[in-house]
Amino acid sequence: MSVITRTDSLENESADAAPRRRGHPGRSAAIIRWIVLAAGALLFLFPFYYMIIGSLQTRPDPTPAGAFPNPANITLQNYVQINERINLVTGLVNSGIFTGGVIVCTVVFGVLAGYALSVLHWRGRGVTFAIALLVQIVPFQLLMIPLYVLIARDYGLADTHLGMILPFAINSAAVLIFRQYFLQVPRAMFDAARIDGAKELRVLWSVALPLVRPALVTVVLLTFIGPWNEFLWPFLITKEASMQPLAVSLANYITTVAASASNPFGAILAGAVVLAIPAVTLFIIFQRQFQSSDIGSGVKG
Repeated sequence: MSVITRTDSLENESADAAPRRRGHPGRSAAIIRWIVLAAGALLFLFPFYYMIIGSLQTRPDPTPAGAFPNPANITLQNYVQINERINLVTGLVNSGIFTGGVIVCTVVFGVLAGYALSVLHWRGRGVTFAIALLVQIVPFQLLMIPLYVLIARDYGLADTHLGMILPFAINSAAVLIFRQYFLQVPRAMFDAARIDGAKELRVLWSVALPLVRPALVTVVLLTFIGPWNEFLWPFLITKEASMQPLAVSLANYITTVAASASNPFGAILAGAVVLAIPAVTLFIIFQRQFQSSDIGSGVKG
């Protein structure tokens, strides 16, 4: 009996040890995966780190050692010099007006057009959707001269914020994003709201929009990047420095007076840091919203 008991205990120990032995490769793979991900994150973040460090250096150091500068070589003088030339606060305010106007127009028109193309039934809906797709293949640079003639000469909107905003007011990509999200909303929810007496705008505001919040955040972030970094179109519309967005002012600074700064390399990087901070901050705030919502859970049964 003791021999049998001893044999059973050995078999149990062997059975318990087997999963532990099999678990070692899994832990090793997880460690390797985390190392690879950490290395990739460092490689991705290093340019941003180097941009900040370079903007704080009194004397430029383009060598690899410049990524770890002497604390005595750290200063805010580059920000002071570039602010004296282009007024960073004014540039940021102009960029905010330009970008904010584009975002509001894009969201409003994108929601209305996307809702009409996905939920409403009307003659010519398919043709309109096909045209929206075709607009995607036309580069904006190809339309810039005709738009300039239309906005500046025909409408007389040169040297105005409205003239900067109008060409970007409707974004076909935003229309397509909202259309695809609205198509995922169960039709039963719209029908129930209509049976209760809600009009189409009420259905859109109270039923559709709360369910497509990820689409709203996505459109806002994607739309923000374009006008915030745009410098060619605002430069065509206005030559007044007091109205130019920060990207335009930085482009003018780099091409004209950057060489006269005590540290041109650091001054340019300082401007890039100021231009990048709002975009990075906005992404950090809303990055958690990039997730799918269970919009089908609102339908009973």
